Amino acid sequence: MTGAAIEADGLGMLYGRRRGWALRDCSFRLPAGRICALVGPNGAGKSTLLALAAGLLRPTEGTVRVLGAADPAGTRHRVAYVAQDKPLYPQLTVAGTLRAGADLNPGTWDGEAAGRIAGPLPHGAKVRSLSGGQRTRLALALALGKRAELLLLDEPMADLDPLARHQLMGALMAEAADHATTIVMSSHILTELEGACDYVLLVDGGRVRLGGESEDLVAAHARITGQVRDLAPHTVIESRTTGRQLSALVRKEGRVDDTAWDVTEPSLEELLLAHLRTPGAPALLTPSAGGPVPGEVAAA
Repeated sequence: MTGAAIEADGLGMLYGRRRGWALRDCSFRLPAGRICALVGPNGAGKSTLLALAAGLLRPTEGTVRVLGAADPAGTRHRVAYVAQDKPLYPQLTVAGTLRAGADLNPGTWDGEAAGRIAGPLPHGAKVRSLSGGQRTRLALALALGKRAELLLLDEPMADLDPLARHQLMGALMAEAADHATTIVMSSHILTELEGACDYVLLVDGGRVRLGGESEDLVAAHARITGQVRDLAPHTVIESRTTGRQLSALVRKEGRVDDTAWDVTEPSLEELLLAHLRTPGAPALLTPSAGGPVPGEVAAA
């Protein structure tokens, strides 16, 4: 699949005077076929963004196009959405829930994919009796069984133990590889995202502050250590001084002088944490995410 899975332009969502704006002037592009980590502090607007892309909310301002359609509600049959609370019918059994998934998705339902995820569950048990982790597994089985082009997953692994997270993350990666499925996954487990995701959207203050290919975003930064205090012309994301030693994470503006500094490449986790700790850092979107082409000047 080519083109964009999600395109937002000036997207805004207002929940009223008391709650205020969840998103405001949010613009980005997510190419199709990527596995995207959606990260940000609590209340940054991640869940709102996923619900808008799923067609469950209508924006207060701006637009969001999903799989090329101007109205996300028209693409619901091509999108699978798993919300944080994993809403399922509590009176149905596991087997009944899977049958309902097949009935609601005639012609596209992949029973084998759903079965691989739901296999360990007690199929005769009612949903209301399942643990949080078991409900998560069942919700993901429905999402994968739908054989959607776009998977929107809001904190999908929060209720799972480490082994189950590892297994289900592997299943998602296989899904993306075998069917070119676009996956957008919000999570606070940054170490797992680093090994699984090839694209990043960091939402903060209602906007995307960091967006693009993981490798490109990491390569645009450097961790530098030394005694030289002048960091110009590089943009400082965060820095600290210990005695005479200065350590800083910078966004590179040209070549970093490795004769004056000890220069290393940060991990994706280090990069994301630094930007989360520094919400005032200037935004950076790669060209694929809607940022400027090389040579243009990006607006902060």
